[in-house]
Amino acid sequence: MTLQRLSGDPRQAEHWCSQLAASAEATRVLLLLAGTETAAVPGISAAGATPESRRLTAAADAELLLLGPSLPRPHALPPLPAGVSPALIARVVVEQLGLQPLVVDAGAAVPPAVPHLQLGLQPARCLSTGQAMPVAQVQQLLALGRRWGRQLARRAQPLLLAECVPGGTSTAQAVLQGLGLEVAGLVSGSLREPAHALKAELVRCGLAAAQLREPASAAAVLAAVGDPMQPLAAGLVQAAALAGLPVLLAGGSQMAAVLALVLELTAAAERPLLASRVAIATTAWVAAEPSSDLVALLQLLQRRWDCEPLAFAAGLRFGSCHSPQLQAFEQGFVKEGVGAGGLAALWQLSGRSPEALAGACDQACALLHRSLGGAS
Repeated sequence: MTLQRLSGDPRQAEHWCSQLAASAEATRVLLLLAGTETAAVPGISAAGATPESRRLTAAADAELLLLGPSLPRPHALPPLPAGVSPALIARVVVEQLGLQPLVVDAGAAVPPAVPHLQLGLQPARCLSTGQAMPVAQVQQLLALGRRWGRQLARRAQPLLLAECVPGGTSTAQAVLQGLGLEVAGLVSGSLREPAHALKAELVRCGLAAAQLREPASAAAVLAAVGDPMQPLAAGLVQAAALAGLPVLLAGGSQMAAVLALVLELTAAAERPLLASRVAIATTAWVAAEPSSDLVALLQLLQRRWDCEPLAFAAGLRFGSCHSPQLQAFEQGFVKEGVGAGGLAALWQLSGRSPEALAGACDQACALLHRSLGGAS
């Protein structure tokens, strides 16, 4: 099943897709959880209707991914303005492809009550402080990610990297701007209409407070305005890709920021090879969002680091679904998260149709509805 190519050389895109298609059901899935106090800023995020509920988002999404819609889950899904967590999509794909996700808690506000790898970190401070994380922690996470990336490459399984970081599109924008890219208005978000003005002000405050030297190093930018997922993911992707592993970055703007960090951390001579092995895959709702522009964002990466990123959009749509919670995706209330777009792309690469995934999600949403006692 052909994916929509958003960016990248067609021949490299075809080769990358063929590698993933050949090993779709053997792909290693990592879900990185983290937190940032940026998520508590009123009006910044729809990943939970209130700042307090957003503290539970990462834990609840990880539990839905591993336990499914019908089993009891220790943390209730936070109420959303409309729709249902994209973790439902991720669950359907991993269950039907027989994948076994590894959940890593790299600083979530509340740890998930399912088996996971616990790093014992706290959420980052609000990016507006300009002191989001200690530089030493950033360096440790980069080193840990590189070590994991080299280890995973020995298994020769493609890697799919997903994230759940409430407030993470704001830290993504801050990191991209800290690296010198003019991305205001291009970065997506969980709100139906991304809070561009609020994000821009937080980023302005954070970068002004940080007083970074120009050109600022990737580690310095992360310490100033990032979140813990970003250095861990960047180190992991860099090492895995350079060791020969095809990598799928499952997400939109946040994964574009991870890719920017990877390119910045990689020697110029190695960037084209790395870019041929790493691809972003997101949902059709992010790709077509009128109030953000992932393609334009990726073009900025291409101009800055002189290599064209590979990026795709999955074909999954919910227009024919019965569940109103899924119809909310078509109305812009939910767009991406927990690797939904990348996993929907992997589903297609495995030879399955987007329509079959939509039907399976409709059934899973009905199960979730019943498990909640009919509550919406």
